[in-house]
Amino acid sequence: MPRRYTLGLVVIVIVPLWAAAVVPLEHPTASSAANETKSANLPPAHKNFTEKIRGWKKEVIDPDSNPPKFERVPMEAEFEMIWVPGGEFLMGSPETEVGRDPIEGPQHKVRVGNFWMAKCEVTWDEFDIFWHDEDFPKADDVAAKNLGPDAITRPTNTFVDATYGHERDGHPAICMTHHAAMMYCNWLQKRTGRPYRLPTEAEWEYAARGGKGQTAYFFGDDPQELGEYAWYKDNSADDDHPKGTTHKVGTKKPNPFGLHDLYGNVWEWTLDQYDPDAYTKLAKNPISLRPVTVPTDKKWSHVVRGGSWADKADKLRSAARRVSDKSWMKWDPQEPQSIWWLTRMDVIGFRVVLAEEEQPELVGLKPKVVKKSE
Repeated sequence: MPRRYTLGLVVIVIVPLWAAAVVPLEHPTASSAANETKSANLPPAHKNFTEKIRGWKKEVIDPDSNPPKFERVPMEAEFEMIWVPGGEFLMGSPETEVGRDPIEGPQHKVRVGNFWMAKCEVTWDEFDIFWHDEDFPKADDVAAKNLGPDAITRPTNTFVDATYGHERDGHPAICMTHHAAMMYCNWLQKRTGRPYRLPTEAEWEYAARGGKGQTAYFFGDDPQELGEYAWYKDNSADDDHPKGTTHKVGTKKPNPFGLHDLYGNVWEWTLDQYDPDAYTKLAKNPISLRPVTVPTDKKWSHVVRGGSWADKADKLRSAARRVSDKSWMKWDPQEPQSIWWLTRMDVIGFRVVLAEEEQPELVGLKPKVVKKSE
């Protein structure tokens, strides 16, 4: 998979696409891409802010008329973005960490830039505005047939209950594909004028660690405190869901950055296409500047982070990774299978970030998956 990194000032060296920068920079090299990000409608740096989103949906008021009469019903929601100052950290886990998976190593030094991250996972309140916003065509509408794969379209309907029995109000949206999460970000860009996207793996892990520390969790190696910060297998059950369930976001304690639910509730999509050799390549460099494996038009595979309501403590560690594959669609009877929904994967969600200065390879990035992609 292609891998690109910003290089240091003064000397530019031609390297393979997967190579990383070896000089930590406080700010990336100036470029037209960076200038584009700087000119975006960004909030003041070093401050948290609240984002408001609006859309509208149709509500039929006279189903017997031809065509049926409807009215415009406004929809709105808001979410908080938390300022995360960039820095350096050791990404991945040591071989001695309890519960470690081999894909978490080797460890390698990474630097990420400044960014804002959503305080909580995207909720149904937010996702539903995208799903029903009539200013954009649904993917299976006639109006969408002549549009290119990078056009902003809304998800198709699900053929089962989208919540799978979990509560909806204030709870994380679930079961969407990586493509749907990326399309949500593009829709959010149009609605807000800000370049929202999914977090890179490096940004996600840096945020989960609170910007420092090499322990399994930001508070240490012992998961004894996990129940104060996360919904997971040991505490997610309630009277209506004896096997466990999602919970309202933001109801557990935040991490040192003020971010909620990075551990547990739902696994969260990251931007990166999965590259099994990525960590090995990165470990050859003294330090890697804002590493990312840019997603392609391939439906599989991508990386989720953070563990879920159904997972044991070891899956919630800061370095824990899970890779999507075709088995995640095995319950989907459609042909071709959906590029929007993961049937029965009620442990998957996501959150958004906003870079203070976007890395050039991510400027203007659009989802590219189409029905024939695998």
